Amino acid sequence: MGSAVADPVREPGARALLFASFGGPEGPDDVRPFLENVTRGRNVPPDRLDAVAEHYLHFGGVSPINALNRALIDAVRARLRAEGIDLPVRFGNRNWHPLIEDAVTAMASEGIDGALVFATSAWAGYSGCRQYQEDIARARAAAGERAPELVRLRQFHDHPLFIDAFADAVRDGLSRLGAERPRLVFTAHSVPDGADQAAGPPADGGRLYSRQVEESARLVAQAAGIDEHDVVWQSRSGPPHIPWLGPDICDHLDEVAARRHDGVLVCPVGFISDHLEVIWDLDTEAREHAAGLGIAFGRAATPGTDPRLAEMIVELVREHLDGATPRRSGNVPQYGCTRNGAPCAVGCCAAPSPPRRTVGQSGPSR
Repeated sequence: MGSAVADPVREPGARALLFASFGGPEGPDDVRPFLENVTRGRNVPPDRLDAVAEHYLHFGGVSPINALNRALIDAVRARLRAEGIDLPVRFGNRNWHPLIEDAVTAMASEGIDGALVFATSAWAGYSGCRQYQEDIARARAAAGERAPELVRLRQFHDHPLFIDAFADAVRDGLSRLGAERPRLVFTAHSVPDGADQAAGPPADGGRLYSRQVEESARLVAQAAGIDEHDVVWQSRSGPPHIPWLGPDICDHLDEVAARRHDGVLVCPVGFISDHLEVIWDLDTEAREHAAGLGIAFGRAATPGTDPRLAEMIVELVREHLDGATPRRSGNVPQYGCTRNGAPCAVGCCAAPSPPRRTVGQSGPSR
């Protein structure tokens, strides 16, 4: 992989694939306990939890994320079978059932002594990468002495299949928008500025999260044949005195209208599937804001249900099982290949002090 991406930990003896994600409520009674899990130890005011709970309750208390993950897992299983790879796929979340601790404990009880881990985040940063390493280490500790060796698959922000799926979605979205002078705008989950500064190994100069997002946006726009685009941020959640990545998508829509664009296509490049922060922050709030400005609003689909995402995951697996050559479209560094939850490098993606977890659906995980 050269210097642009961490070398994979070869794991020819892996006996399972663990699908690790953020988790989400699957009914109204789950919403408040789920949010308390997300914010545990962070002293988030109850009224803030109540406000975010209303977003979930607006959709019946069900986040789409678990159902979308299960559909993707089914697609990955089918792809593995088609390629003759005998690798059972298990599912474990950070914040809601099925929990990653339970999944790893079950694997240990079944005698599975080695597994690869796919995390539903393409990105560097504390929430998008380091926290998944912590999840892996915590799950192994819960499983005890018989815990399987767990090797995480690498980040994938510029994998050609990931880029091509988004590019097709952008082309399709623009064809449906019906605007004469549209603007293409990419979004990803905002994080505190300090967290972005700490994203990636110190030797890479920091800000690896925002650099990866900007590179993905550039590659998607290029593949879609679009000459100009913007990169903005969404889903901020934190004290107003702490700087976060900006501008926010709704603030940027004001600028789009001021530049006399009659439409905007928003591509949520920071998310792999259409879960709650996409359907609330974009499909609800941003769409309503655009309507108030009198501009057409469209939103490109995420690749969660595109068969190329499952194909990409199996390619990442093959990098470890049989040394398949990694495919990349860009040059911004990426990491993630570590064993048993170890950080990618000393000081890599350090948590803010104290760690801040957003109260939204996923942080920059996707």
